[in-house]
Amino acid sequence: MAIGRPVSLTNNVASKTISVTATASQTLFTVTGGYRINQVAVFRNGVRLADGSDFTARDGATVTLLSAAAVNDVLEFQIFDDFRVADAIASAGAEQTISGNLTVTGTVTGSTVTGAAIGISSGGTVVGAAKTLNFIGTGNTFAMNGDTVDISIAGGGGGGLGTAINYSDNTTSPFSFIDKDAQVTEDLLLDVTVAGKSNSYIVSVIPNVTVNSGVAVTVGTGKTMIIDVLQIGDL
Repeated sequence: MAIGRPVSLTNNVASKTISVTATASQTLFTVTGGYRINQVAVFRNGVRLADGSDFTARDGATVTLLSAAAVNDVLEFQIFDDFRVADAIASAGAEQTISGNLTVTGTVTGSTVTGAAIGISSGGTVVGAAKTLNFIGTGNTFAMNGDTVDISIAGGGGGGLGTAINYSDNTTSPFSFIDKDAQVTEDLLLDVTVAGKSNSYIVSVIPNVTVNSGVAVTVGTGKTMIIDVLQIGDL
Protein backbone atom coordinates (compact mmCIF):
# COMPACT_ATOMS: atom_id res chain seq x y z
CA MET A 1 0.00 0.00 0.00
CA ALA A 2 1.27 3.46 -0.85
CA ILE A 3 2.45 5.63 2.05
CA GLY A 4 1.24 9.23 2.19
CA ARG A 5 -2.01 10.93 1.28
CA PRO A 6 -3.90 8.37 -0.83
CA VAL A 7 -5.37 9.23 -4.20
CA SER A 8 -9.16 8.98 -4.06
CA LEU A 9 -11.02 8.82 -7.34
CA THR A 10 -14.72 9.05 -8.09
CA ASN A 11 -16.29 6.68 -10.61
CA ASN A 12 -16.21 9.30 -13.35
CA VAL A 13 -12.43 9.83 -13.33
CA ALA A 14 -10.42 7.39 -15.45
CA SER A 15 -6.79 6.76 -14.46
CA LYS A 16 -3.84 4.56 -15.27
CA THR A 17 -0.64 3.71 -13.43
CA ILE A 18 2.78 3.37 -15.09
CA SER A 19 5.63 1.71 -13.19
CA VAL A 20 9.33 2.32 -13.96
CA THR A 21 12.50 0.86 -12.34
CA ALA A 22 15.17 3.51 -11.88
CA THR A 23 18.82 3.28 -12.71
CA ALA A 24 21.51 4.66 -10.43
CA SER A 25 21.21 8.43 -9.85
CA GLN A 26 18.41 8.74 -12.37
CA THR A 27 16.38 11.96 -12.08
CA LEU A 28 14.59 12.27 -15.43
CA PHE A 29 11.76 9.87 -16.26
CA THR A 30 9.70 9.78 -19.44
CA VAL A 31 6.03 8.96 -18.83
CA THR A 32 4.72 6.67 -21.56
CA GLY A 33 1.71 8.28 -23.24
CA GLY A 34 2.28 11.57 -21.41
CA TYR A 35 0.02 13.17 -18.81
CA ARG A 36 -2.04 16.26 -18.19
CA ILE A 37 -0.14 18.90 -16.27
CA ASN A 38 -1.16 18.92 -12.60
CA GLN A 39 -2.98 15.62 -13.21
CA VAL A 40 -0.30 13.12 -12.19
CA ALA A 41 0.66 11.57 -8.83
CA VAL A 42 4.21 10.21 -8.32
CA PHE A 43 5.19 7.43 -5.92
CA ARG A 44 8.76 6.29 -5.08
CA ASN A 45 8.96 2.82 -3.59
CA GLY A 46 5.32 3.20 -2.51
CA VAL A 47 5.78 6.62 -0.88
CA ARG A 48 3.88 9.46 -2.49
CA LEU A 49 6.07 12.39 -3.48
CA ALA A 50 5.08 16.04 -3.24
CA ASP A 51 4.87 18.09 -6.41
CA GLY A 52 7.34 20.96 -6.28
CA SER A 53 9.18 19.58 -3.25
CA ASP A 54 10.15 16.10 -4.44
CA PHE A 55 9.57 16.31 -8.19
CA THR A 56 8.48 18.57 -11.02
CA ALA A 57 6.14 17.64 -13.87
CA ARG A 58 5.54 20.62 -16.16
CA ASP A 59 5.81 19.51 -19.77
CA GLY A 60 3.21 16.72 -19.99
CA ALA A 61 5.84 14.17 -20.99
CA THR A 62 8.57 13.87 -18.35
CA VAL A 63 8.91 13.89 -14.55
CA THR A 64 12.07 15.12 -12.86
CA LEU A 65 13.05 14.02 -9.35
CA LEU A 66 14.67 16.73 -7.25
CA SER A 67 16.53 13.99 -5.37
CA ALA A 68 18.15 11.34 -7.58
CA ALA A 69 16.78 7.80 -7.41
CA ALA A 70 18.84 4.81 -6.33
CA VAL A 71 19.27 1.80 -8.54
CA ASN A 72 16.14 -0.41 -8.64
CA ASP A 73 13.95 2.26 -7.03
CA VAL A 74 10.41 1.78 -8.30
CA LEU A 75 8.71 4.95 -9.57
CA GLU A 76 4.99 4.83 -10.16
CA PHE A 77 3.10 7.49 -12.07
CA GLN A 78 -0.66 7.58 -11.53
CA ILE A 79 -2.18 9.54 -14.40
CA PHE A 80 -5.68 10.95 -14.42
CA ASP A 81 -6.73 10.48 -18.02
CA ASP A 82 -10.09 12.16 -18.32
CA PHE A 83 -13.33 13.11 -16.63
CA ARG A 84 -16.34 10.99 -17.57
CA VAL A 85 -19.96 11.53 -16.65
CA ALA A 86 -21.99 8.32 -16.60
CA ASP A 87 -24.54 8.08 -19.43
CA ALA A 88 -23.40 11.38 -20.95
CA ILE A 89 -24.09 12.16 -24.60
CA ALA A 90 -21.12 11.04 -26.67
CA SER A 91 -20.37 13.48 -29.48
CA ALA A 92 -19.36 10.71 -31.87
CA GLY A 93 -21.88 8.09 -30.74
CA ALA A 94 -23.83 6.39 -33.51
CA GLU A 95 -27.06 5.89 -31.54
CA GLN A 96 -28.04 7.20 -28.13
CA THR A 97 -31.22 6.98 -26.09
CA ILE A 98 -32.42 9.50 -23.52
CA SER A 99 -35.20 8.41 -21.17
CA GLY A 100 -37.43 11.26 -20.07
CA ASN A 101 -37.82 14.84 -21.24
CA LEU A 102 -35.03 16.74 -22.96
CA THR A 103 -35.04 20.54 -22.75
CA VAL A 104 -32.78 22.39 -25.17
CA THR A 105 -32.08 26.10 -24.97
CA GLY A 106 -31.00 27.05 -28.47
CA THR A 107 -31.33 25.36 -31.85
CA VAL A 108 -31.53 21.65 -32.62
CA THR A 109 -29.93 20.91 -35.98
CA GLY A 110 -30.03 17.61 -37.83
CA SER A 111 -30.63 16.11 -41.24
CA THR A 112 -33.61 14.13 -39.93
CA VAL A 113 -35.63 14.70 -36.77
CA THR A 114 -37.92 11.73 -36.10
CA GLY A 115 -41.05 12.02 -33.99
CA ALA A 116 -40.83 15.80 -33.67
CA ALA A 117 -44.04 17.77 -33.19
CA ILE A 118 -44.99 21.27 -34.27
CA GLY A 119 -47.15 23.60 -32.23
CA ILE A 120 -50.40 24.69 -33.87
CA SER A 121 -51.96 28.09 -33.19
CA SER A 122 -55.17 29.67 -34.43
CA GLY A 123 -55.30 33.45 -34.29
CA GLY A 124 -52.33 33.41 -31.94
CA THR A 125 -53.91 30.89 -29.55
CA VAL A 126 -52.25 27.50 -29.14
CA VAL A 127 -54.65 24.72 -30.06
CA GLY A 128 -52.36 21.66 -29.98
CA ALA A 129 -49.42 19.92 -31.63
CA ALA A 130 -49.02 17.51 -34.54
CA LYS A 131 -46.31 15.73 -36.51
CA THR A 132 -47.84 16.46 -39.92
CA LEU A 133 -49.99 19.27 -41.30
CA ASN A 134 -51.93 18.39 -44.46
CA PHE A 135 -53.76 21.23 -46.21
CA ILE A 136 -56.51 20.15 -48.60
CA GLY A 137 -57.90 22.40 -51.28
CA THR A 138 -56.64 25.22 -53.48
CA GLY A 139 -55.73 28.78 -52.61
CA ASN A 140 -53.55 28.01 -49.59
CA THR A 141 -50.65 30.44 -49.16
CA PHE A 142 -47.67 30.30 -46.82
CA ALA A 143 -45.44 33.17 -45.67
CA MET A 144 -42.45 33.14 -43.34
CA ASN A 145 -42.81 35.49 -40.36
CA GLY A 146 -39.62 35.07 -38.36
CA ASP A 147 -39.76 31.57 -36.82
CA THR A 148 -43.48 31.31 -37.66
CA VAL A 149 -45.15 30.28 -40.91
CA ASP A 150 -48.32 32.31 -41.51
CA ILE A 151 -50.87 30.21 -43.40
CA SER A 152 -53.77 31.70 -45.30
CA ILE A 153 -56.45 29.25 -46.38
CA ALA A 154 -58.88 30.21 -49.11
CA GLY A 155 -61.93 28.30 -50.33
CA GLY A 156 -61.85 25.06 -52.24
CA GLY A 157 -63.61 22.71 -49.84
CA GLY A 158 -66.89 21.05 -50.66
CA GLY A 159 -68.99 23.06 -53.07
CA GLY A 160 -66.50 25.94 -52.91
CA LEU A 161 -68.46 28.00 -50.33
CA GLY A 162 -68.78 27.72 -46.58
CA THR A 163 -67.41 24.83 -44.57
CA ALA A 164 -66.65 21.59 -46.39
CA ILE A 165 -68.55 18.41 -45.56
CA ASN A 166 -66.17 15.44 -45.60
CA TYR A 167 -66.66 11.77 -46.26
CA SER A 168 -66.02 9.27 -43.45
CA ASP A 169 -62.37 8.92 -44.58
CA ASN A 170 -61.96 12.70 -44.15
CA THR A 171 -61.74 13.40 -47.88
CA THR A 172 -63.80 16.28 -49.25
CA SER A 173 -67.31 15.69 -50.57
CA PRO A 174 -68.92 18.02 -53.16
CA PHE A 175 -70.99 19.65 -50.41
CA SER A 176 -70.46 22.38 -47.86
CA PHE A 177 -72.62 24.27 -45.40
CA ILE A 178 -73.20 27.89 -44.41
CA ASP A 179 -74.59 28.73 -40.99
CA LYS A 180 -77.78 30.77 -41.04
CA ASP A 181 -76.79 32.93 -38.09
CA ALA A 182 -73.55 34.28 -36.67
CA GLN A 183 -72.55 36.69 -33.92
CA VAL A 184 -69.78 39.28 -33.72
CA THR A 185 -68.38 38.91 -30.21
CA GLU A 186 -65.58 41.51 -30.14
CA ASP A 187 -64.73 44.87 -31.63
CA LEU A 188 -63.66 44.87 -35.28
CA LEU A 189 -61.94 47.61 -37.27
CA LEU A 190 -62.31 46.73 -40.94
CA ASP A 191 -59.73 48.94 -42.64
CA VAL A 192 -56.70 48.63 -44.90
CA THR A 193 -54.80 46.66 -42.24
CA VAL A 194 -57.15 43.67 -42.45
CA ALA A 195 -59.37 44.15 -45.51
CA GLY A 196 -57.22 44.97 -48.49
CA LYS A 197 -54.96 47.87 -49.37
CA SER A 198 -57.44 49.74 -51.59
CA ASN A 199 -61.20 50.10 -52.04
CA SER A 200 -62.77 46.72 -51.39
CA TYR A 201 -65.96 44.90 -50.46
CA ILE A 202 -66.26 43.25 -47.07
CA VAL A 203 -68.70 40.40 -47.48
CA SER A 204 -70.37 37.65 -45.49
CA VAL A 205 -72.28 34.72 -46.97
CA ILE A 206 -74.13 34.22 -43.66
CA PRO A 207 -77.67 35.66 -43.93
CA ASN A 208 -78.03 36.90 -40.34
CA VAL A 209 -75.07 38.56 -38.61
CA THR A 210 -75.73 39.96 -35.15
CA VAL A 211 -73.38 42.37 -33.39
CA ASN A 212 -73.44 41.67 -29.66
CA SER A 213 -74.31 44.43 -27.22
CA GLY A 214 -71.33 46.58 -26.34
CA VAL A 215 -69.38 45.42 -29.42
CA ALA A 216 -68.52 47.81 -32.27
CA VAL A 217 -67.87 46.99 -35.92
CA THR A 218 -66.19 49.89 -37.71
CA VAL A 219 -66.08 49.91 -41.53
CA GLY A 220 -63.04 51.88 -42.70
CA THR A 221 -62.71 54.39 -45.52
CA GLY A 222 -63.10 52.88 -48.97
CA LYS A 223 -64.73 49.73 -47.60
CA THR A 224 -68.25 48.53 -48.41
CA MET A 225 -69.90 45.86 -46.27
CA ILE A 226 -72.35 43.38 -47.81
CA ILE A 227 -74.20 40.90 -45.61
CA ASP A 228 -75.68 37.77 -47.22
CA VAL A 229 -73.80 38.50 -50.42
CA LEU A 230 -75.35 35.39 -52.03
CA GLN A 231 -78.84 36.34 -50.84
CA ILE A 232 -79.22 32.93 -49.28
CA GLY A 233 -81.72 34.39 -46.86
CA ASP A 234 -84.13 34.89 -49.78
CA LEU A 235 -84.19 31.20 -50.60
